[in-house]
Amino acid sequence: MTAWTLYDEALAHRTPYDLVLRASDGRRWPFPVSSWCATVNRSDRALIARCTGPTLDVGCGPGRLVAALAGRGVPALGVDPSPAAVRSTHARGAVALRRSIYDRLPGEGRWNHVLLIDGNIGIGGDVPRLLARVGELLGPAGEALVEVHRSDTHEVLDVRLEHPDGRSGPAWPWARVGLTALRGIAAGTGLRVTGHWRRGGRRFAVLAR
Repeated sequence: MTAWTLYDEALAHRTPYDLVLRASDGRRWPFPVSSWCATVNRSDRALIARCTGPTLDVGCGPGRLVAALAGRGVPALGVDPSPAAVRSTHARGAVALRRSIYDRLPGEGRWNHVLLIDGNIGIGGDVPRLLARVGELLGPAGEALVEVHRSDTHEVLDVRLEHPDGRSGPAWPWARVGLTALRGIAAGTGLRVTGHWRRGGRRFAVLAR
């Protein structure tokens, strides 16, 4: 079993269902697969309204944002290591590749926007490395749109997915990052926070050079 086996199962089910993300210290958070399989909500729409040119959605999941962008006529590509996520994105009529952000990607250095949404700022637990890679993907005037934690937190922890039937997958590193921490980390990668907003109980930031 890989870290994402249970996620793939939840996505591929005829009725996608939610999982739980459990930290090694026992804390638990929802992993809302069913919401990601739904259509975009108001906070999503406010986010994608800022995307005016070619957009890369990192960790696109089942593709709700990529599909919504394509529906607005914005060129968009999703990338995700989960095969079920990529299939789900294709089923929405959108474009996605089964790749990691650290793999070679189309359009490197030319993207207008890079999205890190739904907790994807925490990928791999190494936020400085992640933001440095985002900087490589963005064009000279590009922006990263990042969903951050609602509170000013910064922690790296080991987490695992748990299925409703009690099964759990292997642990992997994850980070939870608030706006204040993001400012400091971004500065070390040549990016800076140029704006931020709240919508629907969520918090977002804009990063640019």
